Amino acid sequence: MQDKPVMNKILVSDFKGAMRRLASGVAIAVASSSDGPIGMAATSITSLTMEPPAILLCVNQSASLHACLTPGVPLSVSLLSRHQKDISVAFGGGLPKEQRFSAGCWTADMHGIPMLEEAQANMSCVIDSMFLFGTHSIVIARVNALRLSDGIDPLIFQNGGYL
Repeated sequence: MQDKPVMNKILVSDFKGAMRRLASGVAIAVASSSDGPIGMAATSITSLTMEPPAILLCVNQSASLHACLTPGVPLSVSLLSRHQKDISVAFGGGLPKEQRFSAGCWTADMHGIPMLEEAQANMSCVIDSMFLFGTHSIVIARVNALRLSDGIDPLIFQNGGYL
């Protein structure tokens, strides 16, 4: 019987420090639950492929949104603009999940999932597949429709704050 690997506390601490140096755009990911829409702020999101258009999103398994995510489920992703810091804070835990949609102005996508008005971009997606890894799930979602704003002025998060 093999022993579990011992987590190197210095490595974990240094890894957190390294990742705090990585600047990331902020997005709001939203799905539907039995109680209505549920969303979270996310910085671990990236394009995956152009054909088919797809994104990769990493979601902590302890996040309330996680329980709503399975293949075939619609998902909206709104890429935040610099002036939408308050929405990022609300969806990052600054407001209880029942009150988060009171921040900002929302419209429904083609699946009835809320998308944030005035975001830099909105993506209407359907989850294609999910993979568990450590404390998170890697979510792959196909993009079915897009809405782009005229300007490019992203909300950037780095080292625990907004740039």
